[in-house]
Amino acid sequence: MAADGAGTVAAGSVETTPVADAALALQIEQRLRQRPATADETTALFYLSRAYRPAWDSPVRVEGLISAIEALRSHGLEPADFNPERLRLAAAEAGAAPSVEARAEHELLFTDTLAAVLLQIRHGKVDPRSLYRQWNFTPPPNPYERAGELAGVIRAGDLRAAVEAHAPELPLYRALEQGLAHYQALADLGDWPKVPAGSTLRPGERSPRIPALRARLLAGGETGLDEANPNRYDPPLVEAVKRFQARHGLEADGVVGAQTLLALNTSPAQRVDQIRANLERLRWVAADLRGDRLLVDIVGYHADLVLDGQRVWASKVIVGKPARKTPSLRDSVVSLVFNPKWVVPPTILREDVIPRAARNPDYLASQRLRVVDRSGQTVDPESIDWEGARQSGFPYRLVQQSGADGSLGRIKFSLSNPYAIYLHDTNARALFRRAERALSSGCVRVEKPEELARILLDDAQAWSAERLESALASGRTRTVDVGRDVRVLLHYATAAIDESGALQLRNDIYDHDRGILAALAAPRG
Repeated sequence: MAADGAGTVAAGSVETTPVADAALALQIEQRLRQRPATADETTALFYLSRAYRPAWDSPVRVEGLISAIEALRSHGLEPADFNPERLRLAAAEAGAAPSVEARAEHELLFTDTLAAVLLQIRHGKVDPRSLYRQWNFTPPPNPYERAGELAGVIRAGDLRAAVEAHAPELPLYRALEQGLAHYQALADLGDWPKVPAGSTLRPGERSPRIPALRARLLAGGETGLDEANPNRYDPPLVEAVKRFQARHGLEADGVVGAQTLLALNTSPAQRVDQIRANLERLRWVAADLRGDRLLVDIVGYHADLVLDGQRVWASKVIVGKPARKTPSLRDSVVSLVFNPKWVVPPTILREDVIPRAARNPDYLASQRLRVVDRSGQTVDPESIDWEGARQSGFPYRLVQQSGADGSLGRIKFSLSNPYAIYLHDTNARALFRRAERALSSGCVRVEKPEELARILLDDAQAWSAERLESALASGRTRTVDVGRDVRVLLHYATAAIDESGALQLRNDIYDHDRGILAALAAPRG
């Protein structure tokens, strides 16, 4: 029979009769009906759509499946998850005129395997919700859609190519595939030289650590590094360090501090793991990285607004410190608040404000914080047992009045999530000059909030730059609906593409890669 069951016999396949075909279809249907209600329905829906006719009558198609599985290595996935040897044995048995029961078993084995391969290469092996409780990016399609994709791949003339075509079509994904091959080849050669720990190295200094730094950069592909003064941090070596820093998302200042040293001493094998984690992460979010979007790159401390395929706004941002991570979220801006008041969130109240108020009676006044009870009435802070509040709880709110010197600055971009995470202006603008900006308590501080506000208001006549400034300068708190509905993505990734299109591998500021790698290493469920 042909691939679509039309009746011709493929080369090397088992010749059948209409009666045998009917018996096989009945056997397939019965086996599928015996599956538990909790089983994935993709395979069952696929066979239902073709009246349970077999699909794996061609050994070429089976070989294509096995080849596609072996190629998963280039995507950072593990072929052993799909037991290719078992598939080869089943394929060999299929050529020996097996019973109808065995043929049905082979059919479902091949189809189940292909469905799982497509799910992994398109949407990832790991369910991100098992790692992050707030995860709400677009989930994989339902079994009906996946059954349709499965049918299209099985109909394809080149099954391996059809499987490969299901991987995310994103420039970063392709760069990561190339980087995986590059670092795997380096890892096969062994580790590269380590740079010893020590004090920060600055251009022009002398240090016995300089030869190790030079050797490390030479091992990474740098050339022309002068060794006439082996212990001197000379200009050619400084420039090589700057290039290295740029490739790893660090400030390219030539200063070898803790973060640069960490990147230098990350081995090729660790880079392989890092790339595998980012390929998986990208499969989770690929569906959302299209169309209009406001993307906050948490690790890159940067945000971009893309409309109609063009970047129309970009800004530095400040994100949560490692102890108070900014979560990965899919969200939207529901409104803008001009001159927002700040109600201190529970975590900051418990861990920061109450302890400081207990130590310093003048702390609340210095921060313009007002204590408010449930009815909105102001409470005298001197009447509160601040030491006791640390143990027994705090039945009040702390509110900071609006103003440019307030913690939220002059504009707040309210999101719809229930975690009190939002974007906002800041009164600490000098922090944007820092290269590493994981400094907030979880929310995202934006360097250019006025520009973003005007774009989201989407009404140049009603909201000119002058009109916006007037509203902000008034000091009056005001909530305004956005005029443009734009998806907001708070996205964590330790890999990116720089302005030249080159792959950039960055330090894992929240140590998130570790959990992904552990989940990738677990057996497929």
